Amino acid sequence: MDRPTLSQVQIIQSLAEALSWFEKELGWGVSPGELNHLTGRIGELYAAMITRGQMALDTNQRGYDVVSASNERISVKTITSSTHVGFNPSTFIHVDRVMILRVNVDDDRGVSVEELLDTSATDALELMREQGGKLVYPVSRGTREARAVQSLDIIDKAPYSDLEIVRYESGAIRIFRDGEEQPIVVKGLLRSIAAEVGVDIFNSKGGSKNTQQLGADVIRALNVRGRASSVALATSDTRN
Repeated sequence: MDRPTLSQVQIIQSLAEALSWFEKELGWGVSPGELNHLTGRIGELYAAMITRGQMALDTNQRGYDVVSASNERISVKTITSSTHVGFNPSTFIHVDRVMILRVNVDDDRGVSVEELLDTSATDALELMREQGGKLVYPVSRGTREARAVQSLDIIDKAPYSDLEIVRYESGAIRIFRDGEEQPIVVKGLLRSIAAEVGVDIFNSKGGSKNTQQLGADVIRALNVRGRASSVALATSDTRN
């Protein structure tokens, strides 16, 4: 089936729309594992975006999904929770490059695309094993060594009761009391505060805001309320 030639702007817009639809489906209670067709489309668009390429024609027959701006034929596999990815050995000979992506879903960042593998077909083949007539690449959830968020700059914060809500430059939200980080469910507290200060917990697309989005909006609302209270108090003191 023919596919249209898309501009980079159209590819980026289509990717944003696909991710937005994915979020909506999750909001309706659909599990990520039931959205394979949508995650596959997200992966193709993501690969086409970062390689300035185009979606290939007749992908099932040719074995690749995207053709990059440098004319590489790329096989793109996109997962959510799978522990392996399979390739057809009979069509793998047509592949120049392999990209394996994962669509992650978490409360902090919402939906995001993670690159698990991006390498030449030759190098990818060295990492695969033959199993059940397929070439199988094992996927490990793995853990990355990360810097403590406290090593980043604080870009915004607001007091609430005896707590302080802090937003770091990565977007991460943390709750402190007397300088000590509190082991609480951050999103749960933010939702409670949002109801109090009139912050919508849904984004413009109708999906739930992730923790980072909600935290930024709550901090902003708390600071606006704090400034308004200060002005009102100063005005009262002047009149008195």
